[in-house]
Amino acid sequence: MSKAKPKAKSTSRASKPRKPTAKSKSKSTPSAPPARLIDQRIRDLGGWRGQTLARMRALILDADPATIEEWKWSNPVWSHPAVGIICTGEAYKQTVKLTFARGAALPDPSRLFNSSLAGNTRRAIDIREGEAVDAAAFKALIKAAVAANGSEAKRTKSRARTVNAKPAAAAVKKVKLLSGGNPQIAKADGDAPIQAYLAALPDGWKRDLGRRLDALIVRTLPDVRKAVKWNSPMYGVAGGGYFLGLHSFTKYLKIAFFRGAALRPPPPGASKDKNTRYLDIFEGDELDEAQFASWVKQAAALPGEWSTK
Repeated sequence: MSKAKPKAKSTSRASKPRKPTAKSKSKSTPSAPPARLIDQRIRDLGGWRGQTLARMRALILDADPATIEEWKWSNPVWSHPAVGIICTGEAYKQTVKLTFARGAALPDPSRLFNSSLAGNTRRAIDIREGEAVDAAAFKALIKAAVAANGSEAKRTKSRARTVNAKPAAAAVKKVKLLSGGNPQIAKADGDAPIQAYLAALPDGWKRDLGRRLDALIVRTLPDVRKAVKWNSPMYGVAGGGYFLGLHSFTKYLKIAFFRGAALRPPPPGASKDKNTRYLDIFEGDELDEAQFASWVKQAAALPGEWSTK
C-alpha cells in the first residue's frame, strides 16, 4: 500500500492539465486556420479598424481569387501560391496599414501609397478613421503586385537553378558595364533584353527603379513595343518609332523623351536637341507616377525619333 500511493499520486499529477502560459498560448494559437484567426482579429479590433480591415480583406480576395490567407508575425498576410507575399495587414491605434512586400516596384498612378516611401522595396497604405480607399485602384494595385511578384519569383527560380547546376552548364556570360555603370546589352527586340539590362544594373535602387518604370510604362501602354538599342532600353509604338529611352549614369537614371519639348508640361531636363527633354532620377528622389504616365501617353501619340523597323 505504501508503494502504491506514490504511484497513484504521480499518475494524478501527470494527468492533471497544466495551466497554459503566455508562451504556450503563443505557440498553440497559430495552429488554428489562418482565415479563422483573421476573422477573430477583425472581431477583436471592432469599430472602424475592424470594418476597414474586413473591407480591404474582401477587396484583396476579390482582386485575386487565387490569394491564400496566412497568419504571420501576429498579423494577417495575403499571399499568392506562385509568387509569395502580396501584402500584410496591421492595425495600430490611429491607422490600419497595408504593407506591400515589393511596393516600390509597382505602378501607383492613383497614389494610394502614403507610407514607407523612403525605402527601395516596401510601400504601405495607411488608412485612418473616416478615410476610404478607392476600391478599383486598390484592386488594380493587388493585380499589379501579383504580376510583379510573379516575374521576380521566376527570376529567383532561374537564378536558383543556375546556382545549383553543374559549373559547365551554369556558365553565364557576365554583362559588361560601360561608363557610368551602364550595362552592355546586345541589340534585340522584345521584353527579354530589357529585363536583362535592368537585372544587370549595378545598384539595387537603380534596378528597383528601372523595373518600376518598366511596369508603369506597360501599365500605361499595354501594347508598347520594347527593344534594346545602343545599350539603352527603348520604348515605342508599332510603326511610330521610339518615344522614350533609358540610360544609366553613375549617380542617376536618365529617361529621354525624344519629343519631350511637345509634352505638357515638358520634362525638366533640356537637351542640345531642341526636341528631346530629359528626366534625371537620383537615389532617394520621389517619382511622380501620375505625371510620368501622362508623359508616356502623350509621347506615344507623337511621331517617334527612330523607326522601329
